[in-house]
Amino acid sequence: MKRRDFIKGAAAGVAAGTAAACGGGGGDKGGSAPAASKRRVIWRLASSFPRGLDTIYGGSETLAEQVEAMSGGRFKIRPYPAGEIVPGLQVLDAVQQQTVQIGQTASYYYTGKNPALAFDTSLPFGLSARQQVAWLEEGGGAELMAPVYEEFGVVRFLAGGTGAQMGGWFKKEINSPEDVQGLKMRIPGLGGDVMSRLGATVQVLAGGDIYPALERGAIDATEWIGPYDDEKLGFHKVAKYYYYPGWWEPGPTLSYMVGKKAWEQLPDEFKAIFKAAAQVSAIKMQTRYDALNPAALTRLKAGGTELRAFPESVLTAAKQQSEALYEENASKDPTYKKILESWKKFRSESFAWFGTTEQAYAAFSFK
Repeated sequence: MKRRDFIKGAAAGVAAGTAAACGGGGGDKGGSAPAASKRRVIWRLASSFPRGLDTIYGGSETLAEQVEAMSGGRFKIRPYPAGEIVPGLQVLDAVQQQTVQIGQTASYYYTGKNPALAFDTSLPFGLSARQQVAWLEEGGGAELMAPVYEEFGVVRFLAGGTGAQMGGWFKKEINSPEDVQGLKMRIPGLGGDVMSRLGATVQVLAGGDIYPALERGAIDATEWIGPYDDEKLGFHKVAKYYYYPGWWEPGPTLSYMVGKKAWEQLPDEFKAIFKAAAQVSAIKMQTRYDALNPAALTRLKAGGTELRAFPESVLTAAKQQSEALYEENASKDPTYKKILESWKKFRSESFAWFGTTEQAYAAFSFK
């Protein structure tokens, strides 16, 4: 069975199941349908991403399509790209202030509010894409993050992931940790904190603001996601060197942040539909990136982009600073410490497992 057929079948199954549970269809036979089945709900969604990035912003469109289809049009979500309701880096604020019912964003944009929010996206030298989802959804991560989101009046759901990211675009080569000193770079989250500790001047910019800043020299380097989106944003036109790996985002996940009040007012039927639709959108986002990035990288290399691996000395220095940062944050906040301990244990065991057969296969085959 093809994946797209499986997804469509799952969506239809959930819709049928929720309809049956709520007595759907009874009204057509003269019976009285339950109040929930007559309910009409429209939510507004603010995204941190521009409409032109069809894969990452497209996750919100997939969510909206699935919710509407499963509910027979009774539950609708209207997505708005970054800047149409609020700027891309103010999505959490918009949900918290009930300007919108839901946001599609990356939690590490808001580590200034609470450093623990980074765990819901990605940490430097952390988990791969599969490992990150496994920790969040099956390893207790989501449960540990719930009290953090409670502080903001938010209920969090997985919104998808990008897979391992690239290390970004640089106008000059990076041959040692000394080359990072004084570098003006766009990089958010704990990765930005680590680069700052290595001597870089860090900025956090929304996706649509990066290219002009790089073009006019306001920044010397930027990271975003990977070949497909980076090509769309045109970074290869203004920066020559494309570095890897993205050690600060080895497997980042995005989040749907739903206002707690809006969630509690939602009928149980629509809650089930939303959860199923969110899973569909999360799967689609990751698989689309995995399908689109390879060809995009081929095009970038053919167009003159020069791939560079970060030197081991840079990776070593960055890892040392990362681990030190985690311990510093943990010493200031018991909640952060509790999450970190769970995350580190999961990372250790996952690395041991993935470092066995998967690493052996990759070392032989990925050449």
